[in-house]
Amino acid sequence: MPRTKQFDEKEVLNKAMELFWEKGFHATSMQDLVTQLGINRASLYDTFGDKEALFEAAFQLYRQTNGGVIQGLFETEPSVKEGFQKLFQMAIDESVQDGNRKGCFVVNTITELIPGDEKIQSLLLENTINYEKLFTAFVQKGIQNGEINAIKNPNEIGLMLYALFNGIRVLAKVDPNPEKLKSIMKSGLSVLD
Repeated sequence: MPRTKQFDEKEVLNKAMELFWEKGFHATSMQDLVTQLGINRASLYDTFGDKEALFEAAFQLYRQTNGGVIQGLFETEPSVKEGFQKLFQMAIDESVQDGNRKGCFVVNTITELIPGDEKIQSLLLENTINYEKLFTAFVQKGIQNGEINAIKNPNEIGLMLYALFNGIRVLAKVDPNPEKLKSIMKSGLSVLD
């Protein structure tokens, strides 16, 4: 008769996500996971598979959570300029308040595991394409509603703003100076004017 699990899988996966996000894939040992997640090794393997499978599940959880927030903001914000302002300000606030300076889990994964891990690279490419489309579509919305000049190229602006968004998260890991980050944001978002 199979044993009933004595833990909440979602809670454990969230803890794994936080640990991988803070330490990275290679610096997180199985013992770190056992200790942090509060479950034994056998349960960890039975539920999630090996360390790589658990990392991929944690990475997917981050993508879903983070992507849902951004998509929700873009869908509900009537002003494209204000939507981007809120998004960038949210990233700055999170970065400044994060004492561990974790940055963005996706960007951290890119810099740690690429090149070298083709499966993760495929997930990261898919993630990048999805975000580029999301940013570009939001810029296009601003053009359609007359908020952004129709001569602007939504693809170029969307890609640039996505790169800037990621760049701010990286810079904030080194220097989380809110005034400096806001200045970068202001300069970057001026492309919408």
